[in-house]
Amino acid sequence: MAGRTPLPSAACIDSQSVKGTAESGGEASGFDGHKKVKGRRRHIVVDVMGYVLGATVHAADEAETTTAPAVVTQVMALYATVAMMFADLGYKEPFKLWLKKTFNIDTETPQKVPGFQAVRKRWVVERTFAWISRQRRMSRDYERTPESSEAMIYVSMIRIMLKQLLPVPNPWRKGSIYSPLENTGYTPAMIS
Repeated sequence: MAGRTPLPSAACIDSQSVKGTAESGGEASGFDGHKKVKGRRRHIVVDVMGYVLGATVHAADEAETTTAPAVVTQVMALYATVAMMFADLGYKEPFKLWLKKTFNIDTETPQKVPGFQAVRKRWVVERTFAWISRQRRMSRDYERTPESSEAMIYVSMIRIMLKQLLPVPNPWRKGSIYSPLENTGYTPAMIS
Protein backbone atom coordinates (compact mmCIF):
# COMPACT_ATOMS: atom_id res chain seq x y z
CA MET A 1 0.00 0.00 0.00
CA ALA A 2 1.23 3.43 -0.85
CA GLY A 3 2.35 5.44 2.15
CA ARG A 4 2.64 2.45 4.49
CA THR A 5 5.78 0.89 5.86
CA PRO A 6 6.17 -2.81 5.02
CA LEU A 7 6.40 -3.81 8.71
CA PRO A 8 3.39 -3.40 11.02
CA SER A 9 3.42 -0.79 13.79
CA ALA A 10 -0.01 -1.67 15.22
CA ALA A 11 -1.83 -4.96 15.73
CA CYS A 12 -5.14 -6.32 17.00
CA ILE A 13 -5.47 -9.37 19.24
CA ASP A 14 -8.50 -11.55 19.88
CA SER A 15 -9.58 -15.16 20.31
CA GLN A 16 -12.44 -17.25 18.95
CA SER A 17 -13.87 -20.41 20.48
CA VAL A 18 -14.82 -23.02 17.87
CA LYS A 19 -16.71 -26.25 18.25
CA GLY A 20 -14.69 -29.41 18.03
CA THR A 21 -15.49 -32.75 16.45
CA ALA A 22 -14.95 -36.32 17.60
CA GLU A 23 -11.50 -36.27 15.95
CA SER A 24 -10.41 -33.09 17.72
CA GLY A 25 -11.91 -33.95 21.10
CA GLY A 26 -8.88 -35.55 22.68
CA GLU A 27 -5.81 -33.37 22.80
CA ALA A 28 -6.17 -29.76 24.01
CA SER A 29 -9.93 -29.59 24.06
CA GLY A 30 -12.07 -27.91 26.69
CA PHE A 31 -15.35 -26.16 27.46
CA ASP A 32 -15.65 -22.38 27.17
CA GLY A 33 -18.26 -21.53 29.80
CA HIS A 34 -18.71 -17.98 28.55
CA LYS A 35 -19.57 -18.95 24.96
CA LYS A 36 -20.98 -22.39 25.84
CA VAL A 37 -18.70 -24.10 23.31
CA LYS A 38 -16.82 -27.39 23.69
CA GLY A 39 -13.70 -27.37 21.56
CA ARG A 40 -10.65 -25.20 21.04
CA ARG A 41 -9.84 -21.52 21.03
CA ARG A 42 -8.04 -19.82 18.15
CA HIS A 43 -5.91 -16.91 19.27
CA ILE A 44 -4.71 -14.56 16.52
CA VAL A 45 -2.86 -11.29 16.16
CA VAL A 46 -3.54 -9.34 12.95
CA ASP A 47 -2.18 -6.14 11.46
CA VAL A 48 -4.48 -3.20 10.71
CA MET A 49 -5.28 -4.63 7.27
CA GLY A 50 -6.53 -7.87 8.84
CA TYR A 51 -3.68 -10.17 7.84
CA VAL A 52 -2.61 -12.77 10.41
CA LEU A 53 0.77 -12.05 12.02
CA GLY A 54 0.63 -14.92 14.50
CA ALA A 55 -1.71 -17.61 15.75
CA THR A 56 -1.97 -20.22 18.47
CA VAL A 57 -4.63 -22.83 19.21
CA HIS A 58 -5.36 -24.18 22.67
CA ALA A 59 -8.16 -25.64 24.77
CA ALA A 60 -11.27 -23.47 24.95
CA ASP A 61 -11.28 -23.48 28.75
CA GLU A 62 -7.96 -21.62 29.04
CA ALA A 63 -8.24 -17.90 29.79
CA GLU A 64 -7.34 -15.30 27.15
CA THR A 65 -4.94 -13.44 29.42
CA THR A 66 -2.92 -16.56 30.27
CA THR A 67 -2.55 -17.77 26.67
CA ALA A 68 -2.11 -14.40 24.94
CA PRO A 69 1.59 -14.03 25.88
CA ALA A 70 2.44 -17.06 23.74
CA VAL A 71 1.02 -15.58 20.55
CA VAL A 72 2.38 -12.08 21.30
CA THR A 73 5.88 -13.48 21.89
CA GLN A 74 5.63 -15.35 18.59
CA VAL A 75 4.60 -12.15 16.78
CA MET A 76 7.25 -9.97 18.42
CA ALA A 77 9.99 -12.41 17.38
CA LEU A 78 9.05 -11.68 13.75
CA TYR A 79 7.71 -8.12 13.93
CA ALA A 80 9.53 -6.10 16.59
CA THR A 81 8.12 -2.90 15.07
CA VAL A 82 4.69 -3.33 16.69
CA ALA A 83 4.21 -0.47 19.16
CA MET A 84 0.42 -0.48 19.66
CA MET A 85 -1.97 -3.33 20.40
CA PHE A 86 -5.76 -3.05 20.15
CA ALA A 87 -7.61 -5.50 22.39
CA ASP A 88 -11.06 -6.12 23.83
CA LEU A 89 -12.11 -6.09 27.47
CA GLY A 90 -11.07 -9.74 27.91
CA TYR A 91 -7.42 -8.68 28.06
CA LYS A 92 -7.23 -7.37 31.60
CA GLU A 93 -4.59 -5.44 33.48
CA PRO A 94 -2.04 -8.22 34.13
CA PHE A 95 -1.70 -8.82 30.38
CA LYS A 96 -1.54 -5.10 29.58
CA LEU A 97 1.18 -4.56 32.19
CA TRP A 98 3.13 -7.58 30.92
CA LEU A 99 2.92 -6.25 27.36
CA LYS A 100 4.20 -2.81 28.40
CA LYS A 101 6.95 -4.21 30.62
CA THR A 102 8.17 -6.93 28.25
CA PHE A 103 7.85 -5.34 24.79
CA ASN A 104 7.05 -1.67 25.55
CA ILE A 105 3.76 -1.96 23.65
CA ASP A 106 0.85 0.34 24.48
CA THR A 107 -2.54 -1.37 24.66
CA GLU A 108 -5.82 0.27 23.77
CA THR A 109 -9.01 -1.32 25.10
CA PRO A 110 -12.47 0.19 24.62
CA GLN A 111 -14.67 1.47 27.41
CA LYS A 112 -17.67 -0.69 28.25
CA VAL A 113 -20.84 0.74 26.67
CA PRO A 114 -24.36 -0.69 26.66
CA GLY A 115 -25.52 -2.23 23.38
CA PHE A 116 -23.47 -2.81 20.26
CA GLN A 117 -20.99 -0.28 18.95
CA ALA A 118 -18.20 -0.83 16.44
CA VAL A 119 -14.88 -0.22 18.15
CA ARG A 120 -11.98 1.57 16.48
CA LYS A 121 -9.57 -0.89 14.80
CA ARG A 122 -11.06 -3.86 16.69
CA TRP A 123 -13.44 -4.75 13.88
CA VAL A 124 -10.42 -5.74 11.78
CA VAL A 125 -9.69 -8.88 13.80
CA GLU A 126 -13.39 -9.81 13.80
CA ARG A 127 -13.44 -9.48 10.00
CA THR A 128 -10.40 -11.78 9.82
CA PHE A 129 -12.21 -14.39 11.91
CA ALA A 130 -15.16 -14.08 9.50
CA TRP A 131 -12.86 -14.53 6.49
CA ILE A 132 -11.29 -17.62 8.05
CA SER A 133 -14.61 -19.12 9.20
CA ARG A 134 -16.14 -18.82 5.72
CA GLN A 135 -13.87 -21.63 4.58
CA ARG A 136 -15.59 -24.94 5.06
CA ARG A 137 -12.74 -26.70 6.82
CA MET A 138 -12.43 -23.85 9.31
CA SER A 139 -16.11 -23.70 10.34
CA ARG A 140 -15.30 -26.21 13.09
CA ASP A 141 -12.09 -27.61 14.45
CA TYR A 142 -11.59 -30.88 12.56
CA GLU A 143 -7.88 -31.26 13.31
CA ARG A 144 -6.49 -33.85 15.73
CA THR A 145 -3.72 -31.64 17.14
CA PRO A 146 -3.56 -27.92 17.98
CA GLU A 147 -0.51 -27.61 15.73
CA SER A 148 -2.56 -28.79 12.73
CA SER A 149 -5.30 -26.31 13.60
CA GLU A 150 -2.73 -23.53 13.77
CA ALA A 151 -1.30 -24.54 10.40
CA MET A 152 -4.81 -24.46 8.89
CA ILE A 153 -5.21 -20.84 10.05
CA TYR A 154 -2.09 -19.92 8.09
CA VAL A 155 -3.17 -21.96 5.04
CA SER A 156 -6.58 -20.25 5.11
CA MET A 157 -4.97 -16.83 5.34
CA ILE A 158 -2.63 -17.63 2.43
CA ARG A 159 -5.65 -18.59 0.35
CA ILE A 160 -7.47 -15.36 1.28
CA MET A 161 -4.44 -13.20 0.46
CA LEU A 162 -3.94 -14.93 -2.91
CA LYS A 163 -7.60 -14.32 -3.73
CA GLN A 164 -7.15 -10.63 -2.93
CA LEU A 165 -4.05 -10.34 -5.10
CA LEU A 166 -5.59 -12.16 -8.06
CA PRO A 167 -9.38 -12.06 -8.05
CA VAL A 168 -11.07 -14.81 -10.03
CA PRO A 169 -14.17 -14.47 -12.20
CA ASN A 170 -17.29 -15.55 -10.36
CA PRO A 171 -19.46 -17.80 -12.56
CA TRP A 172 -22.61 -16.89 -10.57
CA ARG A 173 -22.27 -13.18 -11.26
CA LYS A 174 -22.35 -12.17 -14.89
CA GLY A 175 -18.96 -10.79 -15.78
CA SER A 176 -18.04 -9.67 -12.25
CA ILE A 177 -14.86 -10.58 -10.46
CA TYR A 178 -15.04 -11.72 -6.83
CA SER A 179 -12.62 -10.27 -4.32
CA PRO A 180 -12.90 -10.05 -0.52
CA LEU A 181 -11.80 -6.41 -0.89
CA GLU A 182 -14.83 -5.72 -3.09
CA ASN A 183 -16.74 -3.59 -0.58
CA THR A 184 -13.80 -2.05 1.27
CA GLY A 185 -12.73 0.50 -1.33
CA TYR A 186 -9.41 -1.25 -2.00
CA THR A 187 -8.52 -2.62 -5.40
CA PRO A 188 -5.99 -5.36 -6.21
CA ALA A 189 -3.77 -2.72 -7.84
CA MET A 190 -3.57 -0.83 -4.51
CA ILE A 191 -2.19 -3.88 -2.70
CA SER A 192 0.79 -4.49 -4.95
